[in-house]
Amino acid sequence: MSLLAIYFDLDGTLVDSEHLHAVSWNKVLTEYGLSFSEDEFCQQYAGKPTLEAAKTIVSEHGLEITPSALANLKHVVFSDISKNQLPELLPGAKDLLTWCKKQGLKLALVTGSAKAEATAILSGHNLTPFFDVIYTRDDVELPKPHPEPYQLAIAQFALTAESGLAIEDTVAGSTSAKAAGLFTVVVPNKYTMSSDFSHVDLRCKDLTAVKALIASKL
Repeated sequence: MSLLAIYFDLDGTLVDSEHLHAVSWNKVLTEYGLSFSEDEFCQQYAGKPTLEAAKTIVSEHGLEITPSALANLKHVVFSDISKNQLPELLPGAKDLLTWCKKQGLKLALVTGSAKAEATAILSGHNLTPFFDVIYTRDDVELPKPHPEPYQLAIAQFALTAESGLAIEDTVAGSTSAKAAGLFTVVVPNKYTMSSDFSHVDLRCKDLTAVKALIASKL
């Protein structure tokens, strides 16, 4: 079956946003006497849903706040910061999106970020028009690594999983895509480079290599 749809992750795949996530967490956690260096944060929490990170932080440090309340504070702070300090697009991101649209491919964004976080980034970089379907953490009951986010996007397109390809950068995201039946490509970032990606179909060094791969499948 020919390739009909591309499913994109956002953070770490299209935008270099881990720095802002670390800054946002530190701003929220300062009130509780906690702080992480960017490397510490990303090594422990890159690719994890915000609520899951919040659960771990609350449990390990005995914070007097619920994980959901802590996660909501972080969502608000990230959204506010990104309006003035927009994370940079990763090399080749906009070129890949533009090229995919010209090929007539359907494009979906499937992100573990909250809607407010994703909207700030998409609007800031004028990326929203590229996507036919957008699913955020707020649109699903079970976030990545569960396959539900990708399953919903596939169903929205009324396509089979075999006709799609997913692009991810973390174990949680790629596990979600693969479990949904998608051909799964991972482009690791500096924080996920040493992760075990033995479950994915292909590992690419950058988005330019992903573009060449997609072209070979059309």
